[in-house]
Amino acid sequence: MVTYRIERLNKEFLRLIAGMLGSEIKNDAAREAILTHVDCARDLGSAKVYFTLLDESRKDGVMEALDVVKGAIRAKLGREMHIRQIPELRFVYDDSEKKARSMDALIDKVIREQGD
Repeated sequence: MVTYRIERLNKEFLRLIAGMLGSEIKNDAAREAILTHVDCARDLGSAKVYFTLLDESRKDGVMEALDVVKGAIRAKLGREMHIRQIPELRFVYDDSEKKARSMDALIDKVIREQGD
């Protein structure tokens, strides 16, 4: 169960990391990532940062770039946030949009078949 504090931290991490990727991080491949949400563990030991891309074919390159800059992002989070422990960041590709599109296609197919 996610507590109110963790929800607030997730939103703040998302806001700060997105801002850093947009302005402070110089790696162009990492800047292509569009962050969707952050899922922080209750003990603040780790946090999954979910992202998506406009061009899915660049997923591996962007993932590698994010792995390179995650230490710098964590250090900047440590300076920005006033909490005792900054979680270890792990970037995860969010394919929920792709799954939603395939579900929509299946629903449309069923509706067309029932209409015949």
